[in-house]
Amino acid sequence: MAAPRVIAAGLGVVVLWASAFPAIRVAAPALGVIGLSVARLAIAAVALLVVAPLFKFRSSDGAWRLRRRRLPAAKDLPLILACGFFGMAAYQILLNWGELDIPAGTASIIVAAAPLVSVAIAAGFLGERLTPTKIAGSAVAIGGVAVVCLSRAGFSLSAALWILVGAMVVQGIYHPLTKPLLTRYSGLEVAVYGMVGGTIMLLPTLPFGWDDLATADASAWWAAAYLGLLPSALAFVLWGYAVARLPVATSTALLYLVPPVAVLIAFVWLGEIPYPIELVGGLIVIAGVVTVGLGDRLLGRWVNRGDPGVRAEGSAAKV
Repeated sequence: MAAPRVIAAGLGVVVLWASAFPAIRVAAPALGVIGLSVARLAIAAVALLVVAPLFKFRSSDGAWRLRRRRLPAAKDLPLILACGFFGMAAYQILLNWGELDIPAGTASIIVAAAPLVSVAIAAGFLGERLTPTKIAGSAVAIGGVAVVCLSRAGFSLSAALWILVGAMVVQGIYHPLTKPLLTRYSGLEVAVYGMVGGTIMLLPTLPFGWDDLATADASAWWAAAYLGLLPSALAFVLWGYAVARLPVATSTALLYLVPPVAVLIAFVWLGEIPYPIELVGGLIVIAGVVTVGLGDRLLGRWVNRGDPGVRAEGSAAKV
C-alpha cells in the first residue's frame, strides 16, 4: 500500500493541474495568448533548471546523492524538440487561445480525452495492440467530447472549441513521444528538457506578445507566475515522485479526477456554472478514458476469476 505522503503528492498534482484551467482564464485576457504562453513556460523552465539538480537519488550502492545536471544526448534532441513543440509550445498556445472564449471546466473536460490520441499513436507507430475494449472506450469518450462541445455551441461548433480539440490532440501526441525518452532519462529530466525546448521555440514569437506583457495588470502576472511555478514546475516534480512509487492503475486513475476538480475550482474561483449536459458529457468522457486505460486489465481479472486453473495456480504461488 502506498504511503500517505505519496498519495498526497498525487492528489496535489490533481489539484494543481486542475487549477491551471481557471488560472488561464484569469491571465490570458490581459497577457494575451502568446504572452502568457512564453511567460508560463519561461518561469517553469527557470524554476526546474534551478530546483531539479537539488533532488536526491539513491545510487546502486544504496547511498543518497544529489542529482547531477545531465545534458541530453545529441541523438535524442529531435525527439526532445518534438516533445517541446507538441507538449509545451503548441499545447500552451492552443489551450490559452481556446480558453479566451470557453469556460475552464469545459476546457478541462475536452483536454481529458487526450489519452485517446495517445492510444491511437501507440497502436499505429509503437506497435501496441488496439483491443476491442480500447476501441469501445475510445468511441464512448469521443461521444462524451461531442456532447460537451454540442452543449456549448449546438450543431455549429465554434472556432474556440475546435482550438481546444487541437490542444487535446497535441497533448495526446506528446505522451507517446516521451516513452522512448523515459527509458533513458528520469521523468523530471524529460519534463525539464521539454519545458526548455518549448520555451526556446516560443521566444521568436515574443515580439508579437510584448505589448500585452508590458500592459498586463498585477493579477494577470500573479496568475502567470502561479501557472509557471505550481501547475507547471512543482506539479511535474510531485508527479515524478508519485508515479515512481504508485501502481500504474492508481496513478492513471488520479488523472481522471482532474476535470471534476477543475469544474469545482472554476465554480469557486470564477463563479463558472457548467451546463448539466456538460457534466453528463464529462462523465461519459471519463468513463470512456477509464475503459481505455483499465478496461483490458479489469476484464482479464474478471475472466481469470472464473477459471479454476488460474485460481489453482494463484493459490500455489502463495504457498
